[in-house]
Amino acid sequence: MRFVKESVFKASPERVFAFHELPDAFERLMPPWEDATIIQKADISVIGSQAIFDTKILGLITVRWVAEHTAFEPQRMFEDTQVSGPFKNWRHRHIITPHADGAMLRDEVEYEPPMWFLGTLAAPFAVVPKLEKMFDYRHEVTRKWCESDEN
Repeated sequence: MRFVKESVFKASPERVFAFHELPDAFERLMPPWEDATIIQKADISVIGSQAIFDTKILGLITVRWVAEHTAFEPQRMFEDTQVSGPFKNWRHRHIITPHADGAMLRDEVEYEPPMWFLGTLAAPFAVVPKLEKMFDYRHEVTRKWCESDEN
């Protein structure tokens, strides 16, 4: 399955990329409604670097999510892949490209839900709305930082 979120920012591609390199970017991008605890942050520029956090599924079951950085192209793209966690497979590419109005951020997520065909049947109702809400939040946080004169 595939999920894509795109947003245009009135900021340079370098500035949008710089946001993702902030030491606290992961914390900033974690929506406040997510019941998650960050165990370890990753350095996006280091292939093999791992982000580890505990999250809850359905608000009840705690799952440890380990994501490893598997690709890094400075000022253009970085990628993380789930090593272990709630999905059968998960690959997330963060792509930043020049745009006439500044920069385009494109989040591409390729994933396979758990529970075989039941997970696939439930994804449009259980996974997709959650991804939409989460990435809307993440892009808004990124926009505020990138388009602010205070940083």
